[in-house]
Amino acid sequence: MSKSFLLGVDQGSSGSRALIVDEAGTVHGYAYRPLARLHPKPDWVEQDPQAVAEGVSAVITEAVGEAGIHPNQIAACGLTCQRNTEFVWDGRNGRSLSNAISWQDLRTREIVKDVARSPFATEAKRRLGYAPGTYMAALHLKWRMAHEPAVRQAAKAGHLHIGQSALWLVTALGKANGHAMDSSLVQAMGLYDFRAQQYWAEWLDWLGVPREALPEATPTLHHFGEIQIAGSGGETAVVPVTAMIGDQQAALFGHGCRTPGDAESTHGTAAYVKLFLGSHLPYQEHINVYNAWHLGDQQTYCLEAPTTVIGAAIRWMRDNARFLGDYEDVERLATAVPDSGGVMFVPAFTGLDSPYNDPNARAALLGMTLGTQRGHIVRAFLEALGYQLRAIKETIARDAGVTMGQMLVGGGVSASNIACQIQADMLNIPILRPTFTETTAWAAALLAGLQAKIWPDVASLPPLPGSHHRFEPDPTPPRYFEDGYGRWQQAIKLIQSWQ
Repeated sequence: MSKSFLLGVDQGSSGSRALIVDEAGTVHGYAYRPLARLHPKPDWVEQDPQAVAEGVSAVITEAVGEAGIHPNQIAACGLTCQRNTEFVWDGRNGRSLSNAISWQDLRTREIVKDVARSPFATEAKRRLGYAPGTYMAALHLKWRMAHEPAVRQAAKAGHLHIGQSALWLVTALGKANGHAMDSSLVQAMGLYDFRAQQYWAEWLDWLGVPREALPEATPTLHHFGEIQIAGSGGETAVVPVTAMIGDQQAALFGHGCRTPGDAESTHGTAAYVKLFLGSHLPYQEHINVYNAWHLGDQQTYCLEAPTTVIGAAIRWMRDNARFLGDYEDVERLATAVPDSGGVMFVPAFTGLDSPYNDPNARAALLGMTLGTQRGHIVRAFLEALGYQLRAIKETIARDAGVTMGQMLVGGGVSASNIACQIQADMLNIPILRPTFTETTAWAAALLAGLQAKIWPDVASLPPLPGSHHRFEPDPTPPRYFEDGYGRWQQAIKLIQSWQ
């Protein structure tokens, strides 16, 4: 029986996906299952490790069934997963010691303040690639050591294992080949000095995290172990796991952003801009720097910049302010007016992210008159996203010396044609919107296939399925775009001074 299929698994914050791909790049099976988030206390967000494993097992079975293949036909599996949600288990028997703490959890706010007062505050971003925050697994672990006796005892006895969900899945669904994750996931926990390519010893001591509990950092392509999978008829197979990667890096790889300057932006709850750097590793004050992927003997890097909330702002406009009836109203209202009518919308509901990095700033609507209509406000919101992306692009060019050549977009508001055109005009680069959306699981499958020798090299990988809608920048964009960008910068200063 020919082993010519690849399995890609994307284990995310809100659900898990599985994708079956053949050597021509054709998708034969797909499945998704939502994942419940637990809230044992206000501001606490957890996940049941067993439910995570069972959900992934179920989507694999469903995808294999949809593909109509025997599990034995799968040559290899690649895993991509949510970052900064850490799992803890007993290394002797693979039993979970506690629920996973999600990156959305806020219980470590006081620890963040302690870090800001510590000697590590000035070094953390340079060593770790991004500044400590409540989302960081490293700070979750400090909290665990103080409040979870089972974790503390396992650490003292030398039995504690820590990892992201990708490594937990290999442990729970099969057998891990040692205790290892790829370099992108290791760095994402906030413990690893990625410039020195080793764990930051003094930081671990302050956190109380034992080095022996942490996974080794490996290349993206590696034999991580095996998982047992089942088909819809109950037939089973043991499949090697030959690739691991963080979900944001997988989105970049899956979109085909593999040349320095290629960028991708996922418009979800917030909009994340990722730009591939290649082997160039800059120091960035305003933009986060991450390991991208490690293929062969080369570690590559990427920049990552979160904007203000996007999807959450649309929900606010719909549910709280009642500017919208449903999500489809974004396109209808924004195209009903020629411009924003002088309105400036800064959607800093939870602060300003890159490149401003001001968590205390708050949202504002400025420049309204008695003639302001709902369309002006919605159009101003879409322009605000364009202004933020332009500020990120200019910061990257100035600080990292990298020019953004084009940007691929996906998720949420990217379904709006006017939103994509505004971004093309604001950034003065082409915006490409693919019809295929499961880029993270797709990337995991491709990477697994590289290690399994289904494809000899990256240049031989099949292209992303489907087509792209291309939005070209207007060679003579309206003057109000340039004037608006100046007013946007004034608005940023205003809301920062408001506090």
